[in-house]
Amino acid sequence: MKKKKLVLESVIGIGWSILTLWGVLWFNRFVLMNLPLLSRMALSIVLYLYMAAGPLLVMVLAKDTWTDYLFSREKIGAQILIGIGIGIVLSMVLTLPLFLTGHGEWSDNGKHYAFLWQFLYEIVYCVGAVALTEEFIFRGFLYQKLHALSGSHLAAILVSSLAFGLFHIFGGSLVQVVMTSLIGLALCLVRHKVKNCTTLSLIVGHGVYDFLITVWVNVFL
Repeated sequence: MKKKKLVLESVIGIGWSILTLWGVLWFNRFVLMNLPLLSRMALSIVLYLYMAAGPLLVMVLAKDTWTDYLFSREKIGAQILIGIGIGIVLSMVLTLPLFLTGHGEWSDNGKHYAFLWQFLYEIVYCVGAVALTEEFIFRGFLYQKLHALSGSHLAAILVSSLAFGLFHIFGGSLVQVVMTSLIGLALCLVRHKVKNCTTLSLIVGHGVYDFLITVWVNVFL
């Protein structure tokens, strides 16, 4: 009975996220760009966060806690610093070499900015919308459910990382699926092995990594 409940919770949570992702992609393509700038900025954040509403509701109904999803109230500063380090290291290994070797177009996200406020908004969007949502869903909610189901950290790491990669297929390519799966795997392993590395650290690291792509695009392209 407990395993059936965990499977149901996982399906509902991830199913919600996938369905809302389709809706967000449709809305962004056909509606968002026709709205005023401030509305676009606000809705971009709100709609991304909305993808986590299903898993969050399941979390509340299941009476899970934030510590179940590997958050911690201890040493917040250290968690954040570790996250910044994760983001910088990932960027130095995965994306900066592409720009330095003349292959930056492979990581071009199309965000060519001219004003400081755009970069400030970008860091808020990357950390407070994209990273917060995706890390909560995949390294928090789904990881915890998979670990409870299998009793294995390895199984939870592998399956949640693959799911994270497949989540990106709708707006990307097979290459992006592979890359994001590997990034998900790396984030899980770092959290598992590094002291004081929590889901908060992964949110910060993920956001910093995404933000630095925009920085490199504007520096090199």
